[in-house]
Amino acid sequence: NAHVAAGRLPDEVYESTLSPLRLCLRKVLVGCVEWESEVLGGWQLRHPWLDKYFLATSMLGTHTFFMVFLPVFFYFGDDSTGRGLAYVAAFGVYSTSFLKDLVCSPRPYAPPVTRLTIGSHHLEYGFPSSHTANCTSMALFLMARLYPLWTSGTLSTLGYALTGVLLLLYVFTIIGGRLYLGMHGFVDCTAGFIVGIAMWLVQWAYMPPLEQWLTTAGWIAPLTVTAICLLMVNQHPQPVDDCPCFEDAIAFMSVVLGVLLSLWTAKKVPVLDASNFGTLQPGSSFDSPTAVATFVAFSLLKVVTGILVILGWRLAAKPTAQTILPPLFRFLARAVPFQLPNRRHYTPATEYANHPPHNLQPIPSMIDLSLSVTTEGGEAGIASALGGRRGAGEVKRRGAVLPVPEKQVEFKLSHEDQREAIKHYDADVLTKVVVYAGIAIIASLLSPAAFEALGWGV
Repeated sequence: NAHVAAGRLPDEVYESTLSPLRLCLRKVLVGCVEWESEVLGGWQLRHPWLDKYFLATSMLGTHTFFMVFLPVFFYFGDDSTGRGLAYVAAFGVYSTSFLKDLVCSPRPYAPPVTRLTIGSHHLEYGFPSSHTANCTSMALFLMARLYPLWTSGTLSTLGYALTGVLLLLYVFTIIGGRLYLGMHGFVDCTAGFIVGIAMWLVQWAYMPPLEQWLTTAGWIAPLTVTAICLLMVNQHPQPVDDCPCFEDAIAFMSVVLGVLLSLWTAKKVPVLDASNFGTLQPGSSFDSPTAVATFVAFSLLKVVTGILVILGWRLAAKPTAQTILPPLFRFLARAVPFQLPNRRHYTPATEYANHPPHNLQPIPSMIDLSLSVTTEGGEAGIASALGGRRGAGEVKRRGAVLPVPEKQVEFKLSHEDQREAIKHYDADVLTKVVVYAGIAIIASLLSPAAFEALGWGV
């Protein structure tokens, strides 16, 4: 029987598809996965409280979390920290997604491992761990960011040490959670840790000079960063399986594109430049309970407003792009003397009559926030990640009906059914670039300028 998780098709498929180097790397990693699966399966001890804790904390590595968390730095005037965190997160996701699709290594096998996950991460390859890379690079960035405050005496030694302890707890929680949940093995997490360190160093060494160049360059700057972003999307390795990690890579690199375009625009349009803003947020004096309450109220107002604007953009941008792009692609396919680039598993516009369905949800759907449990009894499904109805049921898989034991949650499509329900179109790729670059521009440039104009301050 062919396995449905990414990286678990019959070996013959990979041997006939991958280059010799990629196939060699995969064979080495698959050997590690086979050994680790047995070890993790023997060590894995489940407890309801730990299930909930590690599932909840795993959401700290999702793009939905970053979409809500990162804009807050721009809303409250710490643009450089917001940009830095966006860079390390994007570089980590792109690098790990690149390696995942390059080597096509599976996650730990279930069984013997019991796997719990939120969303569709279980459909991705395993090596290396994106969650591990992100938490490592973000922790290093924040510690480096606070270091000058500690050396100058602005931040006390106790405060710096406590911050370090909290960040270590965050890192160990995320890495430990990936092992506990059966999502990754030791090799995946070790590689993710190394990638996280490397991406922090890349951000530290190269992004400040790039930002300095952007603030002084002319139109060559936005054209260059846009071309580089599109090139990185185009050169992302083609996987054997239909692995969704490519879409995360597109989203995060598009966010970097939007942030860089916003930085360049702010220097060309002073009214949008946060360094020129002078309005304090109401209540910033903190000299009375009323002032504190006012500050808290305006803080919530800005965050909620910012999130609603982003969601509104997502609602409007995707159907617009998916209405415009397919006819454009069909026209170009007829007009140019060469074949337009197209990824495996993505249907070209010449093969579907109408634009693809507008299926990007403005907020996470229940499918995105559901719990997938893979156990020896079969693959089951749909319920809230942090609790849900339990009961017996059935799961359809390859035409057969498998029983779902009562200890498993119910109502979710099997992994294979999820794959069959997902359709990819060539317009989806450029649409994601537009949507997520727009999110970054709104969060880092337009929303702060609007808050300044409204007197809410940043």
